[in-house]
Amino acid sequence: MSKPAFAIKDRKAIKLFTGNAHPKLAADIVAHLGLALGDAKVSKFRDGEIQVEIGESVRGKDVYLIQSMCGDVNTALMELLVMIDAAKRASANSITAVIPYFAYARQDRKVASRAPITAKLVADLISTAGAQRVITVDLHAGQIQGFFNTPVDNLYAARELVDAFEGCVTCPHDDIVVVSPDAGGAQRALYFSRLLGGSDVGLAVIVKERPRPGEVAQMILVGKVRGKTAVLVDDIVDSAGTLAKAAEKLRKEKAAAIYACCTHAVLSGPAVANIQGSPIKQLIVTDTIPLRADAAACPKIKVTSVSDLLARGIENVQTRGSISKLFPTWSIDK
Repeated sequence: MSKPAFAIKDRKAIKLFTGNAHPKLAADIVAHLGLALGDAKVSKFRDGEIQVEIGESVRGKDVYLIQSMCGDVNTALMELLVMIDAAKRASANSITAVIPYFAYARQDRKVASRAPITAKLVADLISTAGAQRVITVDLHAGQIQGFFNTPVDNLYAARELVDAFEGCVTCPHDDIVVVSPDAGGAQRALYFSRLLGGSDVGLAVIVKERPRPGEVAQMILVGKVRGKTAVLVDDIVDSAGTLAKAAEKLRKEKAAAIYACCTHAVLSGPAVANIQGSPIKQLIVTDTIPLRADAAACPKIKVTSVSDLLARGIENVQTRGSISKLFPTWSIDK
């Protein structure tokens, strides 16, 4: 079924800019909207300080600043903050930070004495800089929305991942089991399974026993995968160590084939080697983060885009439409 045309009528009222973190995704988003990226130079002074020069008027305009927190995460964050301040001081009517990948999201609670809650700090920085709204994709923890004193639209990439996964397999839905690699992601896996095939699709969870942080003693599978096509679903794939161990557990439990779908492809350190050496047939990720060269060359990694999803999120904010209409009524948070 074809998607409806974009409904932004007053195109002179909106300005979109990007930093250096992921310019291709920004260009794809504005292409969907039928617009062009605004003129902004984001660079560094010789001493390493961020320099932002907005090359056109934004007075009275609705400004959208597209910047994923990836690559050099701290530079990406600082670029975003300075762009927000520049737009605010240039008398923008409204400022929306479009952050496809929100870094520091895994530091969302105190895990030890005297530990920071860095996700809250980052939220405070963005709000204090002057952003009046945030659009992001698949926040690691839903409570981060409450860290902001401004509206946060958390878009779900499950539909894009499901469509890409269905392009890789030919088996019927009742031969598929969606697997969460940890208990905390069970709701995400359930949402994915409902989009994929409703109650026909099976569901399983891997429970990890951790004697201490960062160490996994054993993995316990709750559910049946024998003879089934198993698809691991998570929001972030970082070093891919846990993902590879989960896939190995599914192999030992006699899964017929193993796939994985993850929204944010951080893919740090030995990630590509871990994926290559695992029983995963295909890892499907989105383009919230640009792939590094070795990941882009890996035949096991497939990318699907969230540019259309983000474009429609921007459209609905700009036209005062409902963000919830972008998703099925069955909520991931219920």
